[in-house]
Amino acid sequence: MKKRHIVLLFLVLLSVITFLDRLCIAVAGPRMQQELGISPAQWGWVLGAFVLAYGIFEIPSGGLGDRLGQRKVLTRIALWWSAFTFLTGMASGFASLIVTQFLFGAGEAGAYPNISGSIRRWFPAEERARAQGFVWSASRLGGALSPLLVVPILTLWGWRASFWIFGVAGFLWASVWYFWYRDAGTGQAARHTRAWEPVDTPFAAAEPIRIPWRSLYRSRTIRFIVAMYFCYAWGSWFFLSWFPTYLVRGRGLTIKEMGIFSSLPFFLGAAGNLLGGYLSDFLVQRHGLKLGRRLIGATALAASGLLVLLTAVTHGKAAGVALLTAAFGIMDLMLPSAWAVCLDVGRAHAGAVTGVMNTAGLCGGFVCTLVFGYTVKMTGNYNLPLLVIGGMLLASTALFWQIDPTRQLTEGSKRS
Repeated sequence: MKKRHIVLLFLVLLSVITFLDRLCIAVAGPRMQQELGISPAQWGWVLGAFVLAYGIFEIPSGGLGDRLGQRKVLTRIALWWSAFTFLTGMASGFASLIVTQFLFGAGEAGAYPNISGSIRRWFPAEERARAQGFVWSASRLGGALSPLLVVPILTLWGWRASFWIFGVAGFLWASVWYFWYRDAGTGQAARHTRAWEPVDTPFAAAEPIRIPWRSLYRSRTIRFIVAMYFCYAWGSWFFLSWFPTYLVRGRGLTIKEMGIFSSLPFFLGAAGNLLGGYLSDFLVQRHGLKLGRRLIGATALAASGLLVLLTAVTHGKAAGVALLTAAFGIMDLMLPSAWAVCLDVGRAHAGAVTGVMNTAGLCGGFVCTLVFGYTVKMTGNYNLPLLVIGGMLLASTALFWQIDPTRQLTEGSKRS
């Protein structure tokens, strides 16, 4: 096995653990709301506290990985979020949940930008979307496993025990990663570059990298990436936050039924990410970087948006589960392309660019969690917010088609 594939294995494991911990609160949500007396609007703030902190610290943490290397920064991230996963199990009410979730989000911020930074160091350009596909497929596997593991744990020992058990995994990963991984790549990216990407100069982790923030924020390409991901995140964060509660209170599933059916979108999403990564790289080789990335991204977003809108006007358990499962799986075909675009554009500054993109997504997710909760509080209707979510996914379709990944950040803000 080549060393870069071992690096990818570590990143895949981290992605599984990240979503196991992140979705634990979503799955345990109906039981926690009942036991702690938390209203839908308050629960929106609990979910939003994580997303808000994640968004605030995403760009600094992503840029820090570019400067200091992913070995140190990913170790710190895994240790921090694991500690606050554990502490979430000690929450006593609304206020303590807000605090622990905010600090949880602050600690986990930068995880995926730094994963992308590692991929950029170790993988040539024509393999990056596939590597991103494996990482994001692993995140969906973590999301799929979370309800299957959390529901039996909370049935046997209560919801608090699930946070305590999941918190341990991140500590184990961080200890092995720190002692094994090294930031300096082996030059594969430089030796396997295609004609449509200039040769990267391999760099060591100790070498300080100056991030061109001014060019980044003036870049037209970056602005389209930011807007696209803000709109897309309304769809993804519905599944990452409200979906289990929606199934129980919006579609009438029992807790046991929810534990099974809330896993289905994430299993399909895992397959979607793998397929999307391979399709993106295939289309890039066949049609070039610009069209290759755009085709899979825009098509997947359009189809998922239409399925979410269709869900909002249908009734019944089976219809809701089937349509939303398909919507999430198709939506995830886009994800490797979106993150590969950031590597295409950012190059040595991939951590900063992915941090900016994901911060925009977290802003969208934060607004979505609050809008969903307050809409349900005011109307009692769990389907109404889906109309807004579907519309945002369709907006992200048009924005993705405007992204030009050949306009690299280092070319200067006027051309990009």
